[in-house]
Amino acid sequence: MADGERSSDGLQDPSKEWLEAADSRAELLRYLREQVPQIFCLKKDFGPQEKEEIIQSRLFLPLECFLFGEDPLEGLEKLKNDSASSALCGRVFKEGETVYSCRDCAIDPTCVLCMDCFQNSLHKSHRYKMHASSGGGFCDCGDVEAWKIGPCCSKHDPGAATAMVTDECVLEPELYGRAEKLFQVLLQYITDFLVWEESFDLPPELQPRQKENAYYCVLYNDEHHSYDHVIYTLQRSVNCDQAEAQTHTALIDKEGRRAVKRGTLRSCQQAKDLIRSNSEHISLQPLRVEILQAAVMAHQSFALRLGSWFQKIIGYSAGFRQAFCQVALEPDTDRDLPCFISKLMLHDARMYKGARKIVHELIFCSMLMETEFKRHFAIEFTKYYKQLQKDFINDDHERNISITALSVQIFTVPTLARQLIEEGNVIKVVVDTVMDLLHEHLDDNNRFFFLGYNSDKFTRIQVIFHDLRYILISKPYTWTDGLRRQFFEGFKVFLGLLKCMQGMEEVKRQFGQHIAVEPEWEAGFSLQIQLRHILAMFQDWCSSDDEILLLAFKECHKELMQRNNQPFRREATDYYMCKHILHVRPYKVSQEPVSIHLPISRLLAGLYVLLCKTGAIEHLDNPEIYDYTQLVEHPLRCVVLAAQVSAEMWRRNGLSLVSQVYYYQDVKCRDEMYDKDIVMLQIAASKMDPNHFLMLILLRFELFDYFNGSCSSKDQDELVQWNRLTEEMLYLLIVIVGERFVPGISQVTKEDVTMREVVHLLCIEPMAHSSLVKGLPENESHETGLETVISKVATFKKPGVSGHGLYGVKKERLVEFNPFFYHYSRSQHSKAEESQKKRRTHEGNDKALRPPVPPAFCPYFSNILRLLCCDVIIHILRRVLQRAAEDRATHWTEAMIQRALHVIGQALLEEKSQLEESTEEEVTFDFSLKARRIGSEHGKSVFLLLSKIKALPSLEAQKDMVKWALQMFEIVKCLREKSSPSASMSMETNRPEESVQDKEKAERKRKAEAAKLHRQKIMAQMSAMQKNFIESNKMLYDNMPDSGIQGEPPTAVESCAMEQKELCVAVGPERGSTPADREVLTCILCQEEQEVVAQRPAMVLTACVQRSTVLTQCRGKMVTNRGEGSGTTYPLLMHPELSVGTHTGSCGHVMHAICWQKYFEAVQNTTRNRLHAELIIDLENGEYLCPLCKSLCNTVVPLIPLEPLTFNYENAEIIGHHLTMPRWIQILSARIKGLKSVTQDNDSSTEGNSSEAETGLCGQGQPDFRSILSYGVQEPRKFSDSIVEMLVVCATTVHRVGLQTAPNELCPRVPLMAWNTCAFTIQAIENILQAEDKSLFGSLQNRQLAGLKAIVQFSASQRLKSSQAVIQRHFTDMLGALLPVLSRKTQPSLLEVDFFHLLVGMVLSIPSLYQEEAVDLQPSAVSSAYNHLHILHLVTMAHIIQVLLSSTDFIPVVGGEVTEEARAAAELYSVVSQHTGRLVPDVSGSSVAEKVKRGIEPFLRCAALFFNCLTGVSPPEEVYSTSVTSQGQMEALCSYLALPSNVFQLFQEHRDTVNPLLQRWCGSPAITKALKSKTQTVRYPRRRNRLIDLPEDYSALLNQASHFQCPKSTDDERKHPTLCLFCGAMLCSQSSCCLSQLDGEDVGACTAHAATCGAGVGMFLRIRECEIILMASKTRGSTYPAPYLDDYGETDPHLGRGNPLHLCPERYRKLNQLWQQHCILEEIARSLEVVNVMYAFEWQML
Repeated sequence: MADGERSSDGLQDPSKEWLEAADSRAELLRYLREQVPQIFCLKKDFGPQEKEEIIQSRLFLPLECFLFGEDPLEGLEKLKNDSASSALCGRVFKEGETVYSCRDCAIDPTCVLCMDCFQNSLHKSHRYKMHASSGGGFCDCGDVEAWKIGPCCSKHDPGAATAMVTDECVLEPELYGRAEKLFQVLLQYITDFLVWEESFDLPPELQPRQKENAYYCVLYNDEHHSYDHVIYTLQRSVNCDQAEAQTHTALIDKEGRRAVKRGTLRSCQQAKDLIRSNSEHISLQPLRVEILQAAVMAHQSFALRLGSWFQKIIGYSAGFRQAFCQVALEPDTDRDLPCFISKLMLHDARMYKGARKIVHELIFCSMLMETEFKRHFAIEFTKYYKQLQKDFINDDHERNISITALSVQIFTVPTLARQLIEEGNVIKVVVDTVMDLLHEHLDDNNRFFFLGYNSDKFTRIQVIFHDLRYILISKPYTWTDGLRRQFFEGFKVFLGLLKCMQGMEEVKRQFGQHIAVEPEWEAGFSLQIQLRHILAMFQDWCSSDDEILLLAFKECHKELMQRNNQPFRREATDYYMCKHILHVRPYKVSQEPVSIHLPISRLLAGLYVLLCKTGAIEHLDNPEIYDYTQLVEHPLRCVVLAAQVSAEMWRRNGLSLVSQVYYYQDVKCRDEMYDKDIVMLQIAASKMDPNHFLMLILLRFELFDYFNGSCSSKDQDELVQWNRLTEEMLYLLIVIVGERFVPGISQVTKEDVTMREVVHLLCIEPMAHSSLVKGLPENESHETGLETVISKVATFKKPGVSGHGLYGVKKERLVEFNPFFYHYSRSQHSKAEESQKKRRTHEGNDKALRPPVPPAFCPYFSNILRLLCCDVIIHILRRVLQRAAEDRATHWTEAMIQRALHVIGQALLEEKSQLEESTEEEVTFDFSLKARRIGSEHGKSVFLLLSKIKALPSLEAQKDMVKWALQMFEIVKCLREKSSPSASMSMETNRPEESVQDKEKAERKRKAEAAKLHRQKIMAQMSAMQKNFIESNKMLYDNMPDSGIQGEPPTAVESCAMEQKELCVAVGPERGSTPADREVLTCILCQEEQEVVAQRPAMVLTACVQRSTVLTQCRGKMVTNRGEGSGTTYPLLMHPELSVGTHTGSCGHVMHAICWQKYFEAVQNTTRNRLHAELIIDLENGEYLCPLCKSLCNTVVPLIPLEPLTFNYENAEIIGHHLTMPRWIQILSARIKGLKSVTQDNDSSTEGNSSEAETGLCGQGQPDFRSILSYGVQEPRKFSDSIVEMLVVCATTVHRVGLQTAPNELCPRVPLMAWNTCAFTIQAIENILQAEDKSLFGSLQNRQLAGLKAIVQFSASQRLKSSQAVIQRHFTDMLGALLPVLSRKTQPSLLEVDFFHLLVGMVLSIPSLYQEEAVDLQPSAVSSAYNHLHILHLVTMAHIIQVLLSSTDFIPVVGGEVTEEARAAAELYSVVSQHTGRLVPDVSGSSVAEKVKRGIEPFLRCAALFFNCLTGVSPPEEVYSTSVTSQGQMEALCSYLALPSNVFQLFQEHRDTVNPLLQRWCGSPAITKALKSKTQTVRYPRRRNRLIDLPEDYSALLNQASHFQCPKSTDDERKHPTLCLFCGAMLCSQSSCCLSQLDGEDVGACTAHAATCGAGVGMFLRIRECEIILMASKTRGSTYPAPYLDDYGETDPHLGRGNPLHLCPERYRKLNQLWQQHCILEEIARSLEVVNVMYAFEWQML
């Protein structure tokens, strides 16, 4: 203690010495030289806390004293008063942390907010996106350049728009001076040691006086070795156990390095050699191991700690932050060395993970928080950019822990990006870096060639393109000369990159044999995908300044001309067609090399359109120098290549080419590939002679000779090829003329373009929002523009409890549908066509899919229209139609005619619109005239050929389209002649309309007829079903008041009404008869029918037995039930908490027992061979899937028919006079006592006491031992061996599963578990019906009802297979709970028994008392009726007292009318109060009555279900309906159960019996204790469990998860917060910190929690992944969609889309039902059966 005091006294000394010293730096370093090795290399092992205290007191406290010049706490207090908090948040994100971006306000998608800032910002009500951070970024709250509005949240709002402005220095000059001095020394120290590469030596000023022989063997992290490799190596090399090796490995992965051995140099060298050799055996590369001298290790460790200390100090004040930045960025001019930060950056790739993290966090909290210093840092970063990227490429660590990841913080700031372009030409720097790195992939022609490239390295190079995208993300609105100059310089360098891509990776068509090796193509397309947004952004930047746009266009053209000089191998030739001559060089795509990569041609096309859009084309010098034939050549080749691939001409070139063409036209690439090629073709079409343009197209499609008539062939393959190419060529013409939705080509906006895309996607089929987003191109901000237009073009249909919301196209938008939309794939085209034809037929219209009316071309592109009326197009159309008219099958196809008709339609629509807008003289477009005139002399004009093909049977599908084209010809003719259509034509044009009307009428009539037939069919079906129902439920209908067809009971009854009443009673002497129904069922396996009879082979129901906590009142409490203990514990008397029950459910499918046994054996044999089958079914525990519905089952329940019963009412009445309740109790007592003496039970002392007590209770006159038999006995039912065997099978499973014990059919608990599962299943069903507000009877599904009846009958029959003595003992114990003996110690009190379980147990076990030694007997129907009645009355009275004892909040007496019921209730309450000794004021009798009735209603409902299934007596009508009042329901229940409607009358009727009992019930010590100690007792009616309440907005859950702290972990690593939906506990899943032991096995937090919370069943919400996990055991689980939907009715697993999510109550209700109905196991089995599991997931580790 003295040492501690001394050291604390001397703490101030070093800081005073440093302050007073002339050279404080030397003093400070001298102090560190002595202290650091002492503290960090302590031989004595201190605990982590002690060591931390030493570090704080001996190192950091002196530093802080020096900094503040006084006590740090006082200095800090002054600072707090002087400085204001920063307006910047600056929170650095961990990997996996949820971040938010506002789609309305963020300048770009990289602008994000942390959870706390988002929750307190105005963006919460905007369109936001959520996603998981990859780590390393920081919160942009407070950065005015990141947000259009709302830059600050309420926490960081400074009250004025001064955010992100460098705070004025608020430090006193002396303090600032000390800070600068200290920071200079310490930053130098940190930098030296983080870049230090000497293992054994230190800098001279830190060299210790004497060198110790203490060394560390340090193991470093790499990305080549797995966790297991490292653990294995450590165990073999440094003699550590597995736990220690795991700890080392985890820390190496987290921190980047770890000392695994300390010792002499020699011992460390041995360890190093062992580690290297052992790791080389596993992987090609050995682990990186180094030996460090202890002092070096100590200083390096302290340097890291200093980094964290700096973060803390900087956080105190903006002044400290500025002093730090000043020091860190100050260059070392004396030695011409970079500044500290640059040194650290340049060394980043060589640092280990922990050091990198510290440096990055330092940069985040200092330079990036100050505008001016951020600018300086950005300049430094740009200066060394190329070197940093090269280091990153060669590094094996992920990018999120590389210094290069900081580029996003710099380049995305618009002002900074422009400044870096202007001052550092950052575009040139970035592109040059890429070019340097890709230089090795250039071929002799200076083009990229990626054969044999390194994919990992290439992926890293592609990341550099992100930086270029960040720089260009927001274009400038004002240009300076400097910006223009430097941007253009950067643009030229970028063109250099494109130049290397232009024409790269050429392909040549294979002839003869298939290609041997697929060429490399992915790299080129990866590059293209990275560049697509950058190309668009360069064009965007150029469009904002006319001068730049013109310069860029010229430069681009110049580069293209240089690149295009090579390709032609032959001289130009003349080609003739229709009196036109084309002078062009020959080239065949099918024979010569062709490339799909033409970025410069496409960029030129984009820039040309922008020139036209802005009008800058007017200022273009020498427009005549542009040779459009040459410009269009390569894009045309590319389009022809795609067409030939589509025509299957390149099949021998393999999949690589098919893939390239797919991506060329796919949504990911088409913007800057296919679309731009089409634009270039349109540019050429607008500038060239139309005939020449079409001749060029025919030439390149290799169809010139074919259409010139100079070649013919009989080769089928060649004809098919020509036909396919003709189709493709016509399709291209349709596209060139019709695709005008490009801003600049026609007067359309981006919204119009998006709307058209959406309309065409929805014409295929209704789509979900996510599918639409995938089908639309994204811009650089990952936006598609869908939200702004969707409401204009589509209607939304909300989803149900499954599936997702769908958008359907609005009817008025269908006129825009173009069957040849150029973004359709082949399959989409046929789907859309099919869909639209179907729709038109359904609406009664013709099937003609007319071309839509397109928007007008802009003036610069209007010449394209000349294509439609030039000579060559007429020639092409005539040729195509003539082939069809000749009807030679192999020379034409329907698709060809369809396209030709579309072109004709386009031309006629254009002519029509021009004639409508102008006079005939002004219109030069003369398609219709040429189509009628050219070739008419031979009857081969387009018009006449159309008329001919109209009648072709093979063109039936196109008949409507031909008709429409002919009508259009007539309309155009009339417009030219300015007359109305001719009579014949008008008839023809009107006829379709009339026919449409007729069609509609006929259609309506047909539909009405169909509907009528449908209704009749349904009525017939309903009538048959009704008859069938009446047949099978005769009893129910016989009991109806208007039914007079009823068999006479044995005794004559006075009136029909009386009879009805009797028949609706299930208990007692007035019970109705059991209907003698035949039940004939079909086996689902052999399809044979069989009647269910006791003596026939068994029929069984599939069933699943499972433990359940659905009804528990004490979630999380585990019941230990494995010890045998005395018979009076669980499961004999179920506690009212129902903590764990055994539920048996069935899917309702029936089989023969023998069929099931064969099926089960077959399943066992086949399943053993299936991969991971054990995940679906547990063979060891008898599981199988239902053969029909695939539900999970683990047993079968034998079907036992109801015993037909005709009741003797006269006899019952006579017996009733004698067998009163007191007499009944006496007889039972005598019988029990007699049975005890017969069996000579040694342990009968307590039971003897009980029977004596019971006898004493009921007065004198001891009945005889056998007098119980005198009230009626009969022979027990006989069952076939098969049924008995199945009884054993089912009972054993229930016992095994319910008690989690080994199967043992002789265990005395077997019958108990059968009764318990019966009671629990009924309670669970009643719970569901009540929760869903359904009627007690008539609401159950057939499968539930069949299962319930089978379980009750199985439980009732179970005693026949068990030892009668065991069952008699169970009955005695249960009776003891009702008739307690105060002297018995283990006697449970009234508050510790669930009375429904007791009722079921007693009713089903009492027949065992009738068993005689020599003869098997059971009670007669009348005896049973009285037994049931007395047991029910006794149990009900006990339950009423239980409800009264557990209730407290009764209303005091108030004046008013008092009913008989209220009076009886108040009287009973006062009696109970006297017995319990509770002094309570007078309470309102009506409130007591109300509370008791509400409390016992669930019990009565369960009892009604039970007796209905047991006796088959139909219940009264009232319980079939929910519309009856609760009072009416209660009365109906009471009458059905032979209880008085005023239940308190029971206490009057049985006064003699109950009064002594009341005293015993209430006088129990346990009850006195419970009432006094205020322990939590179960209240009635019991709380109905449901899944926890979830917040409506998902971000609230994410917020909850972000504040979640793992209880067992202190580190800040990523966690998986997981919410239990049963109890609301937040757990840390899939994490080693929360592993625990369960049955001797390591399990994760969720599995361990499910064992206690859900008896092994769990339902968890993984918050960050937004998915539900269902668990059924340690090894089984499955995922399930979360009940959260976005605004488009879709779930979002793993927050992939990131849209705001809201709770869907219907889906959550469905999840609740899944749990309440015990279907979780079934759901898991089904999902595992559907998903083909290749790799088993370790569910137990969740």
